[in-house]
Amino acid sequence: MIIKNVIVYTEDKKFTAGGIVVHDDKIESIYTTENIPDMLGEEVIDGQGAYAIPGLIDLHFHGCMGDDFCDNSKEAIENIAKYEASVGVTTIAPATMTLPVEELEDILRTAAEYKKEQNPKGADLVGVNMEGPFISPVKKGAQDERNIMPCDTDICQRFLDASEGLVKFVGLAPEESEDAVAFVEAMKDKVNISLAHTNADYAHAKAAFDAGANHAVHLFNAMPAFTHREPGVVGAVSDSAHVMAEIICDGVHIHPSMVRAAFKMMGADRMILISDSMRATGMPDGQYTLGGLDVKVVGNHATLVSDGALAGSVTNLADCMRTVVKKMGIPLETAIACATINPAKSLGIEDIYGSIAPGKKANIVLLDENLELKMVIKDGQELYSCNL
Repeated sequence: MIIKNVIVYTEDKKFTAGGIVVHDDKIESIYTTENIPDMLGEEVIDGQGAYAIPGLIDLHFHGCMGDDFCDNSKEAIENIAKYEASVGVTTIAPATMTLPVEELEDILRTAAEYKKEQNPKGADLVGVNMEGPFISPVKKGAQDERNIMPCDTDICQRFLDASEGLVKFVGLAPEESEDAVAFVEAMKDKVNISLAHTNADYAHAKAAFDAGANHAVHLFNAMPAFTHREPGVVGAVSDSAHVMAEIICDGVHIHPSMVRAAFKMMGADRMILISDSMRATGMPDGQYTLGGLDVKVVGNHATLVSDGALAGSVTNLADCMRTVVKKMGIPLETAIACATINPAKSLGIEDIYGSIAPGKKANIVLLDENLELKMVIKDGQELYSCNL
């Protein structure tokens, strides 16, 4: 297959006019308008001047189209994967909620089974992001406090074993346990340790990062405010150059000014766009559930019925990327990297996913000049097409 007449987003995070040569499910080469290859006998897709970007990677979301990853169903995961692929998110690492340990183990076993037989027409399941149960009741957000517990290496290992290595992130509130640093040191070489739903001050957060924690779950949300005398988790992330930071850019969770400030403070190479979307994404307004708790959805706001706390988003990652460019002033080239190669690096899959380069998976999304979807190509096969 040759995808011609496109503006290709290359590994150096710049656009170049030309095309892409695909062989089977891999990218074979990229060409410019000065070295157009012979197309005789090839399947040719005319991109009509579209942007060609890598398939997006969402490493933190819960569900969509009425389904949730924690429904513990291969059918639910398949439905989620198909929807995500249809909007240009071709690689996923869904997030778990704070549920009983045995229930989480069952969910992880189901995910491991799905991965072995996953539907090629859906997004690739490459990991799981565990928000709980080792979090803080003070910053629980939409997590069920009844299932929160101190960090425990044996239980964490049970999660890793149940998922057959699919768990890529385990969340931690380091202030909740005297053993937090020891937990990080014991588990950091087996799984990425993230700070999640935590009320940690700067000292606790920095100690966890110094011990080897390397990820921050939805920066600013479910953590202490960032102030000049109490910089908290955000300050510790800023001072820890190895830490990658998720950020929800749905236009609800964080003010655009703070999004811009985060990119300046952390540097774009450390930022990861996430959707944190829940099952109501792609669905009409109404009442839904998240982690067993009732959630009211009106427009692009999802809040707990019980106390009005934000309960995830109802915006997919592709729309979050559009929002960060169109409404928050982040350059398109930067936003794409934060939704593709940055999450790929954090997941440890950048050798296969995250950029348009020879040898990588041919997961390619075509967008028009307004960033609206024109086509999704996955594994070298056209999945969805709009107006091409």
